[in-house]
Amino acid sequence: MVDMKTQYAGLTLRNPLIVGSSGLTNKAERNKEFEKAGAGAIVLKSLFEEQIEMMSHSLAGSSHHSEAMDYISHYTRASAVNDYLNLIKETKALCTTIPIIASINCYKPDTWIDFAKQIELAGADALELNIYFLETGEEEGLELSRRIYADLTRKVKAEIHIPVILKISKYYCNIPNLVNILRVNGADGVVLFNRFYQPDIDVNTMQVVSGNVFSSHSDLSDTLRWTAIVSGKVPGISIASSTGVHDWEDVVKCLLAGATAVQMCSALYTHGAEIIPQILTCIEEWMHQANFKSVKDFRGRLSYAQEKNRAMYERSQFMKYFSNRD
Repeated sequence: MVDMKTQYAGLTLRNPLIVGSSGLTNKAERNKEFEKAGAGAIVLKSLFEEQIEMMSHSLAGSSHHSEAMDYISHYTRASAVNDYLNLIKETKALCTTIPIIASINCYKPDTWIDFAKQIELAGADALELNIYFLETGEEEGLELSRRIYADLTRKVKAEIHIPVILKISKYYCNIPNLVNILRVNGADGVVLFNRFYQPDIDVNTMQVVSGNVFSSHSDLSDTLRWTAIVSGKVPGISIASSTGVHDWEDVVKCLLAGATAVQMCSALYTHGAEIIPQILTCIEEWMHQANFKSVKDFRGRLSYAQEKNRAMYERSQFMKYFSNRD
């Protein structure tokens, strides 16, 4: 029998397959279904800082009294936080065999320090900070984004004892450098990558609308590239691959590239929790055929550090395949 266990950000997972943060993980009963199906861990639906602020401002805007506005803002935030803490407690009460990871979608360090403490007290096994930060200002530079990431990681890590994981974007010019900054500031793990809201344009109404919310297989290429490069260049930090993971082969590819865990979301929306045991069974069969007794026997075999032809992960390889084509 093969050993599917893996160590991720200080947590012991029975297998590398993590249910990623989404609307699917916002109910304790459904999280129990994922646990029964065999998931290695669950990341709860994110609490969005921007969403709470928008709700608070909208409600407070109906009042012309400053004291009332302050009360409404405080009440809105407290209510949202309380609901989320209850989700953690209820999920932990039902799911007793796997780690439960809380998630905050945030961008201002000082806002969530107290909330991080409450998350730990509520029983979460780890905290995933999903930083949705897109550089668009003409005066913004790398130092601004580095400072935001570093400050958030350092301040939260100083206040809680559970592992802190950063879910970051691929829209950053030097991802290994950023991951190393996070590691130096105390991050226990990183998730490569979060998936931004996808805008589209309706040509009939001439309005900006929401694009496709789900990932596709084509999204896996960037995930594999940077998983391999980061795992090969930045030791001492766990990596979870995310975005573009849709079947058992995708999971194996990420592990070969150097991931210690793999998050899945879109495929669960499409196929439901029943896809989890199918994926795990296929991975076990593949491991048997390849004569691997544990995940650690093959994890990272094709990372940037282990790959002899490192150009395979670099854009320069593009010319090799297309220079002879007319």
